[in-house]
Amino acid sequence: MQVPFAHIASIDLIQPDGVAVQTIQTDSIAVQNARDPAPGEEVFVMPLAIFALTIAAYAIGTTEFVIVGLLPTVATDLHITLPLAGLIVSVYALGVTFGAPILTALTGRIERKPLLLGLMALFVIGNSAAALSPSYEMLLVARVIAAFAHGVFFSVGSTIAADLVPENRRASAIAMMFMGLTVAIVTGVPLGTYIGQVFGWRATFWVVAALGVIAFFGIATLLPNTLKKAPPASLFDQVRVLGSGRLLIVFAMTALGYGGTFVAFTFLAPILQDVTGFSEKSVSLILVLYGIAIAAGNIGGGRIANHNPARALIGLFLAQAIVLLVFSFAAFSPVLTLITLAALGFLSFANVPGLQLYVVQLAKEHRPGAVDVASALNIAAFNLGIAIGAWLGGLVVESPMGLAATPWVGAILVAVALLLTLWSSTLDRRAALTLKTA
Repeated sequence: MQVPFAHIASIDLIQPDGVAVQTIQTDSIAVQNARDPAPGEEVFVMPLAIFALTIAAYAIGTTEFVIVGLLPTVATDLHITLPLAGLIVSVYALGVTFGAPILTALTGRIERKPLLLGLMALFVIGNSAAALSPSYEMLLVARVIAAFAHGVFFSVGSTIAADLVPENRRASAIAMMFMGLTVAIVTGVPLGTYIGQVFGWRATFWVVAALGVIAFFGIATLLPNTLKKAPPASLFDQVRVLGSGRLLIVFAMTALGYGGTFVAFTFLAPILQDVTGFSEKSVSLILVLYGIAIAAGNIGGGRIANHNPARALIGLFLAQAIVLLVFSFAAFSPVLTLITLAALGFLSFANVPGLQLYVVQLAKEHRPGAVDVASALNIAAFNLGIAIGAWLGGLVVESPMGLAATPWVGAILVAVALLLTLWSSTLDRRAALTLKTA
């Protein structure tokens, strides 16, 4: 999973699918040099190396989610069922979940530019192998290979982006790289879906691999060789964070709240075609609408969660569960489906900034020496949620309930996340009251 840039006040740097290792004080993670310079102020120009990282992020963001629009095509070509095709989403997410923290710790001694080049080479190999896969099993292996590159890239790439610019421009550099993820959701996924529908799903993976090659040479040419290494988080630090009950509650909130949407989203293409009645070519256009809603939700959710993330998450999870439940009935109407999907796209990503900010706040209180590790493990929880949601969605599709039931089953997961959030918020109030009376 990737988390597009979000407006969050004063947070530790949050790397999608990777390890957070630096802290930035900022009003919002957004490109801040868009304003007109003051008289006598030097105009800041973003280094070209940042754009090479942005292209890489775009390619990675596209390859993760584009499979959602191609599931019916892949299932038909490989002669597998839709639930089995849904596992292609799950194994990728699991590869990021477990690969990112472990490989980041194991590769900490490697110089960062060679490591980044190696990761992009691995990404190209994984997507090329996917395009050449003669069987379902080989496609799963290829997706895991690409997922390993995915997680570590964002762990390393975001810290590199921050080091390439002056201290007061680090947030802008991080946002510029993460913009590749946002643009991938809005344009890369629907475009990749269209390419796959017209030229075959293998063509989509070839295009993504080609983007990886462009990013590889961009990084090789533009990235400086003198990059300092940041000390990696050890596996022991990661295990120690898992000993905090408060943080485990938030990790569960993340996995269930985010994963609930993927019970239905994983099978969105067949839902749109087989339940709602849209044509295959319409799916890519609908994914554009969904992507725009996701981008808006990520930005809006950050603003909502700035002051009190727990309170914001209660409202967002409640709305998300309701919209998923409504989608179970709206899916039979094309007009209602479009309206509901726009709301669902907004809400499914609006909770991302709040969840990350909340885990950072609690980590500073309960595990102050491992805040970055807690942030990274919450990213792993996002991907675990994707894996669980896609797997559960496959079970629902295979059952007598069928495709139309996936939204309300997802709503149950989000409802559990809502209950956990209410519990966590109650614990927060009790802790605050204890401090006041102490």
